Amino acid sequence: MADYKQDAKQLLEDIGGPENISAVSHCATRMRFVLNDASKADVKKIEDIPAVKGTFTQAGQFQVIIGNDVATFYNEFSKISGKEGVSKDEVKAASKQNQNPIQRAMSVLAEIFSPIIPAIVVGGLILGFRNILEGVPMESLGQLVVDGAAQFTNAGAPIYNTIVDVSQFWNGVNSFLWLIGEAIFHFLPVGITWSIAKKMGTTQILGIVLGITLVSPQLLNAYAVAETAAADIPFWDFGFFQIDMIGYQAQVIPAMLAGFLLAYLELGLRKVIPQAVSMIFVPFFALVPTVLIAHTVLGPIGWIIGGWISSLVYAGLGSSVNWLFGALFGFLYSPLVITGLHHMSNAIDLQLIADYGGTNLWPMIALSNIAQGSAVLAIIFLHRGDKKEEQVSIPAAISCYLGVTEPAMFGINIKYVYPFVAAMIGSGLAGMVSTIFNVTANSIGVGGLPGILSIQNQYWFVFIICMVIAIVVPFALTVVFRKYNIFNKSDQAIEASQPELGQ
Repeated sequence: MADYKQDAKQLLEDIGGPENISAVSHCATRMRFVLNDASKADVKKIEDIPAVKGTFTQAGQFQVIIGNDVATFYNEFSKISGKEGVSKDEVKAASKQNQNPIQRAMSVLAEIFSPIIPAIVVGGLILGFRNILEGVPMESLGQLVVDGAAQFTNAGAPIYNTIVDVSQFWNGVNSFLWLIGEAIFHFLPVGITWSIAKKMGTTQILGIVLGITLVSPQLLNAYAVAETAAADIPFWDFGFFQIDMIGYQAQVIPAMLAGFLLAYLELGLRKVIPQAVSMIFVPFFALVPTVLIAHTVLGPIGWIIGGWISSLVYAGLGSSVNWLFGALFGFLYSPLVITGLHHMSNAIDLQLIADYGGTNLWPMIALSNIAQGSAVLAIIFLHRGDKKEEQVSIPAAISCYLGVTEPAMFGINIKYVYPFVAAMIGSGLAGMVSTIFNVTANSIGVGGLPGILSIQNQYWFVFIICMVIAIVVPFALTVVFRKYNIFNKSDQAIEASQPELGQ
């Protein structure tokens, strides 16, 4: 086992001493600090410590990359510093002191959607698999016959069978998988309202109940509203007024508005209702008014806002200059990750899925992951022989190709600048092609190279071309930028101090 005593002592000194540490924890590979004064941390000295693989700052946290031995290092650091660790949630809470209002808002969005992303990923994979089963006609399976008549398109071309048309087993699998898919997407408001209750520290079961009241089978399904005549919409009749019984299946904004109202009502009621009776009155006076307001005010308003947002984005994606929209989104997505603003894309993606049955943004996000990884791959090639850097760059490249870009961006690409710019350009070009050909994902899914599993099957070929662009262009541009010293001052300075680098 490595002895990190000296390195931990050096880190404590270079970070500004124990009095500069407001909170500290660790994740799988990194030490996470909330510093009272970030300017006191000497980044150059910290990165020269043998055990340190790199540093970066994100969401108000100063993060030091250690690697797989981070738990051992953390224990040694804790002994030397006298700083007992706190949970990651407590570190996030403490880090808010270093965030501006926009960063705080994006942090809230991230904390709401992060817990439900695994379910959405599963749902995306299920939708992709079901598309193959029921949406891909195959000539080898023969022509589709309905009531004894062979089927043709309006143009006279034969319509071929899909897998579910010829196999009862796969038809059963397809039907069974929709049980899970429906639970994830149609009942998404339940996950959102629960996550808000969890994030706000209020009663989580009330959040779940609120979500269920938005998607209850008693209500007219949101997907059926458009084709239902106004006179046929069910309603609650209170004598003096009526409330339409409309559900909010898959709707994001209504669920968020209702979830926050419930949380703030509960928090406010806790302050004024005596503790002796709070168990009875706080849940009742928080939940019942929230459900009423959700169905009379917040739900309709949220539906309109969500429609505006998705319509605006969809208009940009479907306009005559959609190529420009795609290029800009692909180019700017990585800088959005740096600021934390990228978290807003989750809500937009989910709203697009609810309104249009798929999202054109997620393919570009997956391509941006690939582009950042390819730029790191070029750095690995150019800086071959730098063993210390490879401890960061190789895992970072793999992480990018699997959809997580932060280690690559903060540990390598932003440090040198030119690979980051190369990745942005490659991502922009790939995003442009993706948008021109309307590449659509079933849902948010696995990022990076496995992102193809979320893509609707008819766009696979184009998406593969986009992936090639996202791999080749950043790699080539990174090499060219370094050769001709474009955006390359940092690398030149490093080479001056380490002349053997890349030889």
